[in-house]
Amino acid sequence: MTARTIIITGASDGIGAAAARALTAQGEHVVVVGRSAEKTARIAGGIGAEYFVADFAELAQVRRLAAQLKEKYPRIDVLANNAGGIMRARELTVDGHEKTFQINHLAPFLLTTELLDVLAASNATVINTSSVANSIFAKLDIDDLDASRSYSTNRAYGNAKLANILFTAELHHRYNADGISTAAFHPGGVATNFAADSTSPMRLAYTSFLNRFMLTPEQGADTLVWLATAVPGQDWTSGAYYAKRALAKANKQAYDAGLARELWERSAAMVAEELDTLDHRG
Repeated sequence: MTARTIIITGASDGIGAAAARALTAQGEHVVVVGRSAEKTARIAGGIGAEYFVADFAELAQVRRLAAQLKEKYPRIDVLANNAGGIMRARELTVDGHEKTFQINHLAPFLLTTELLDVLAASNATVINTSSVANSIFAKLDIDDLDASRSYSTNRAYGNAKLANILFTAELHHRYNADGISTAAFHPGGVATNFAADSTSPMRLAYTSFLNRFMLTPEQGADTLVWLATAVPGQDWTSGAYYAKRALAKANKQAYDAGLARELWERSAAMVAEELDTLDHRG
């Protein structure tokens, strides 16, 4: 059986790296994407994988990554949008967007939409790493996606993780008939360096003795690996949100089809603005 091509972003550490190791061990052709060239090369070298480097805080790098992937891989069986994180005080990226929203949602939205033709032709699965933070902290204001009127570290992260679920649902709505299956998932509380550089109270759990009671990266990656290897439509439902390999309850806003549609349109306009800005600079 020919190995499938599985691209994992945010794979230089944590559950992304754990998933890359697990899927490689199962005989899959894994492609590792990370922000740090050194860490990404180390993970890729350890499993004999190809790798690419991109900083999702700059959308031009995401667009370049998409072009590189399309040139290198005529078939992509799984795209795991796993890169993300929680930030400090409100900060704008070079593209003019709130950093949490861009890294966790806008960048994977752009990467996925840039690859849509390849993904559809491959009958691909798109997996988006979300978080239970969508239920705890999120209250998405579609007219303030960059949190210019109201910002807190936790709410920004929760809103971005809710956006992941809304994007998953709308991607299913628009492209499932064309062959793309989608899922979002919560990995659980995993003992990694997540939140270590943020101002969120969550950092205390990740940087103190409490992390001894958290999941290992391998345990946190389990649902991602399952979604990547199980059969959509048979083993899991496309467009849905999962935790521990089971359907999970999300924020009530996650089930608002109108909000999902509007978020897609607003996101498309925001990345189009980035392209217009690049054209203007040129």
